[in-house]
Amino acid sequence: MFQENKKQSLHHVVIIGGGFGGLYAAKSLAKAPVKVTLIDKQNFHVFQPLLYQVATGGLSPSNISSPLRAVLKHNKNTEVLMGEVTQIEPERQIVKLKYREIRYDSLIIATGASPQYFGNPEWAKKAPGLKTVEDALEIRRRIFLAFESAEKETIPEKRQDWLTFVLVGGGAAGVELAGALAELTRSTLKEDFRNIDPATAKIILLQSPERVLPTYPAQLSEQALTKLKDLGVIVKTKTKVINLDEQVVTVRQGEQIEQIRSRTVLWTAGMKGSAIANNLAQSTGASLDRMGRVIVSPEFTVGKYSNIFVIGDLAHYCINQNHLLPGVAPAAMQAGNYVAKLIQSQLQGKTIAPFRYWDWGNLAVIGKHAAVIDFGFVKLSGILAWLIWMFIHVFYLLEFDNKIIVAIQWIWSYFTSNQGDRLIVSSGISSKIELESEREPQALVQVS
Repeated sequence: MFQENKKQSLHHVVIIGGGFGGLYAAKSLAKAPVKVTLIDKQNFHVFQPLLYQVATGGLSPSNISSPLRAVLKHNKNTEVLMGEVTQIEPERQIVKLKYREIRYDSLIIATGASPQYFGNPEWAKKAPGLKTVEDALEIRRRIFLAFESAEKETIPEKRQDWLTFVLVGGGAAGVELAGALAELTRSTLKEDFRNIDPATAKIILLQSPERVLPTYPAQLSEQALTKLKDLGVIVKTKTKVINLDEQVVTVRQGEQIEQIRSRTVLWTAGMKGSAIANNLAQSTGASLDRMGRVIVSPEFTVGKYSNIFVIGDLAHYCINQNHLLPGVAPAAMQAGNYVAKLIQSQLQGKTIAPFRYWDWGNLAVIGKHAAVIDFGFVKLSGILAWLIWMFIHVFYLLEFDNKIIVAIQWIWSYFTSNQGDRLIVSSGISSKIELESEREPQALVQVS
């Protein structure tokens, strides 16, 4: 009874989202005199930088995912709930799940972002994004199904439609996905089919700005472009998608309109704040930017509410007048750590130094032996950058067994060019199964 009363009297920190920001906030609060509740729609954390390898069959979902309960099992003050927050009521200090309300003293919102289709939400069905494990599996299904369909197709024009892959967006995610797809078609699948040659597949990367990897130094962008072209990727810059349908992508490049026939379109062109941002704006009066992100204070707080924090991809955070906090994993990790320390300092009646972002640099891999790295003080490309990229990504995987499995898989793929997880999986069963704890309570029926 004493322990239960003590637990109830503790400051309650509710964290929505088990991505990098939410998870690092929870880990930083492990020894604090608080109670922590982490809520996520999934029961696992996914290492998003490697989702493209799941999408192209290089890794399986379990290789880059970690159960949240396992990751936080040593956090004795933390509980994990699988569920979706549907509403936030700041005045009552509660978050609502489908059939449950949870009161908080401090609230950390780290729900991330979703693909941005720039006013064309109907394009999502034709061109899936790459933010979740489900997205990666759907992309993988479409890629390998395209080759299977081309293998059966007898009409040359229709076969080429199946063998044309259009990727929209030339940032790091788009470049990495294009490079992996090119290696898949030209190496991994070269002996798998009898009626088609996968190496004849056309991979077209569309980029609206004037160069790929626009946030990288121009020299590294040019080197990435050269490597993509060496892999056979067709890169079209200064090109905007103006329409999508089941078989045609219509683009504009300057004054020229072009129609590209393709049965497989993949989207990495932009991100917008998750759906909870709109609810937060209505309930707190917070402002949203044009990408649907919540504009936050230097302490990551929202409006007049000093106990509500927004971090990660959902936050519009100004480092200075000219730069925003980037939507990358290191930024989310640092924000999570900072907010956790800020909450602890507030409970102790102390202050801490303002948030300062340490830029760890940018990394992107284009294919075997090819990567670009911008650490600010040093810029690298080629095999050394590729080796550093691999080391850093293995290092930041959460679980030790995943580090070993991914390293072994990469070594195996290096020597054999074999991508091990090329299954086309579709359960056909709706994943929207209600949790037992979230079902509406039923009346008791006495059976005689």
